[in-house]
Amino acid sequence: MPRTPNQTAQPIILLAGPTASGKSSAAIALAQKYGGVIINADSMQVYKELRLITARPSEEDEALLPHSMYGHTPGKERYSTGKWAKDVRHEIDRAQAAGKRPIITGGTGLYFRALTDGLVSIPNVPDDISVHWRAQATRLGAQKLHTILSGQDPIMAEQLKPGDTQRITRALEVLETTGKSLSFWQQQKDSPVLSPEEQKNITRVVIAPPRDILYRRINKRLEWIVETGGLEEVQNLKDLDIDPGLPIMRALGVPELLAYLNGDCTREEAIERASMMSRRYAKRQMTWLRSNMPYTTDEGNNITWTWVKSKDKERLQQEILSLK
Repeated sequence: MPRTPNQTAQPIILLAGPTASGKSSAAIALAQKYGGVIINADSMQVYKELRLITARPSEEDEALLPHSMYGHTPGKERYSTGKWAKDVRHEIDRAQAAGKRPIITGGTGLYFRALTDGLVSIPNVPDDISVHWRAQATRLGAQKLHTILSGQDPIMAEQLKPGDTQRITRALEVLETTGKSLSFWQQQKDSPVLSPEEQKNITRVVIAPPRDILYRRINKRLEWIVETGGLEEVQNLKDLDIDPGLPIMRALGVPELLAYLNGDCTREEAIERASMMSRRYAKRQMTWLRSNMPYTTDEGNNITWTWVKSKDKERLQQEILSLK
């Protein structure tokens, strides 16, 4: 997957951050300055059915500057990190061949890990096995599923919380598919998307506004999403009758707005619940970023990740544009 870059190729910018941090507007500013292509690194923004809910770039933004890997996958498909890694390599090469600077932006930590560290190599799970265990999860619940895993794969069961339905289901799928524990496969790793030579010449930025500012933006964005067509998006998604176990059905805001559309709560309750879940998600993202993208130096005393913490978006963009 990785390769030695052309010496004349435009260096890559990695732009990470939690939801509602201002990544998209910063990416546009960078693309305008450098003549760049904005490449998606958000696992929910790959799905074509949800533009507003996932805060995908608007049609106007996409018309203004080149964007890649946004809304290109149907929600009925399960888009994996491994597939993203192959696709992003192609898009990086295509941008550089056109003399454009790749600007990879998003909030999905595993996507950035695939770029710089490589991915755990796990064989694909056949659809029938995946469907079976998702059905079992719905029928039995997480606790009973965890008990089943404990009997078949105690090592993996010890690592997972009894209420973590998604990861327990994944462990059982992998065990049935391969005959080996997920813990075995987690020790296998592919090469990173970006070669060591490429990584010497990339700019790595984390956008991290103060928590109160971030939470305020999240609350306002959820209200704006609902007012500008978010409910219609979720209704259209509901009409497609997509398997509830697929990733698109877990996108931030989808479960809560579905509950409203199904008559299980009021509109105000749905918005408040969706805002709360988004704030919790942002908190988890920040925890991951601090652990995996720290403001540290490597052996050559070069800053690995630059953290930009400005409160307002205008100052934030000024700081980012001042970076080399």
